[in-house]
Amino acid sequence: MSQVRRLDSEADFAEALENGKSIRVFKDDQMIEARAVIVRYDDRLIVTQSSVSDIAYHERDACEFYEIRNR
Repeated sequence: MSQVRRLDSEADFAEALENGKSIRVFKDDQMIEARAVIVRYDDRLIVTQSSVSDIAYHERDACEFYEIRNR
């Protein structure tokens, strides 16, 4: 079973980026991306990649980000 941790701070995003952690992205209470990794972020956008050719740009204010941890 997986544990889920919300990513809020700069340190959270930096850790997820450095360690290549899988994340889930929610917008308007719906999951819009699962098992993606963060490839870049700034104060406005989070860039994720879920496959070789699938790169997505998410507005930081409009979405919620959660790290997936395997037990």
